Amino acid sequence: MAETFLLWFFYLTSLLCHTTNQARLTVSPSSSQLFEGDFLSLSCEGEDGPAGWTVRRNTSKRQRSRCGDGWGKQVGSSCAITYIFRRDSGVYWCECREGITSNTVNITVTGGPVILQSPVLPVMEGETITLLCKAKSTPSNLPAAFYKDGSFIGTESTGHMTIPRVSMSDEGLYKCHISHHGESPPSWITVTAPLTTLIPSTAQPTDSAPPPVFAHLPLVATLVFHLMVFC
Repeated sequence: MAETFLLWFFYLTSLLCHTTNQARLTVSPSSSQLFEGDFLSLSCEGEDGPAGWTVRRNTSKRQRSRCGDGWGKQVGSSCAITYIFRRDSGVYWCECREGITSNTVNITVTGGPVILQSPVLPVMEGETITLLCKAKSTPSNLPAAFYKDGSFIGTESTGHMTIPRVSMSDEGLYKCHISHHGESPPSWITVTAPLTTLIPSTAQPTDSAPPPVFAHLPLVATLVFHLMVFC
C-alpha cells in the first residue's frame, strides 16, 4: 500500500512541476544569425526565477551538451560564449533538473561576409518586425536587397526592412544580399496567432478538460499524510 501511495505522490508532484514551472530562453544579441567571432549571451528565466535552469544545445558534433561542458561559460542560469565559432551553430534551450524544457532557439554562425538579423523568437500576428542586412567588413548600413522564399521582395537603402502588422502570410524563409559583399544565410521567421485567437476568452471548460493544477493539492497533502503514517 505504501508503495502505491509513493508512486502516486511522485506522479502528482511531477505533474505540478511540469504545469507550474515553465521557462523562457532569451538571447543577446536578439538575432538568429551571427558572424564568427561575435559574442552571444543566453539566459534562462523560469516562472519562479532563474535558479535551477541550465542552457543546453544540439549541434552537428554533439547532442544535449550543457553550457560549460566544452563550450560557453555558465554564470547562474545564463551562458556566455565570448567568441562564437561556426561549429556553435545549432539549437539551444533551457532545461531544469526535472527534465522540463523551454522554447528552442536556432542559432546560425557564418564565416561569410553578410548576415540577416531577424527575430530569433516567433512573432505574433499584428506585430511589426525589422530585418537588418549587415556586412561584416563595414559598420555602416548599406543598401540591401531582401528575399522571401526565394522571391525578391524589395530593396532598402539603409539595409533595414520593416514589415508592419505581420500576418501568417509573412511566415517564411528570408535572406538578403549586399552588392559587392555577398548574401546572407537564410533564416526562417515564424508567425503565431494572438493568444486571444488561440485561447478564446469566452471558451467554457468542458467535462473532459483537465482539472486545474491546484485541484491536486489536497490529494498530494493526503498522500503525504499516508506516507508519514506508513513510514
